[in-house]
Amino acid sequence: MSTNVSLTPELERFARECLETGRYNSVSEVVRHALRLMQDAERRREGFEAMLAEARDEADSQGVHQLDEVLSELDEIIGKAR
Repeated sequence: MSTNVSLTPELERFARECLETGRYNSVSEVVRHALRLMQDAERRREGFEAMLAEARDEADSQGVHQLDEVLSELDEIIGKAR
């Protein structure tokens, strides 16, 4: 598969700098690495959104607690333990 990609001058300069370090052999390698990083970030974002949806569903089914009530209850528990 052959794809032509246009880069801004700044990105082109950055890609060339990556080549100068010797870490990459071509701009294509730089772009592939960047795309793999984007894939990983997307997977993490999707996982985080799934976790949030799960927490929302749990809160909807089990209810939520107000912070002031929780802190007050903790203060009471700590006071009794002393």
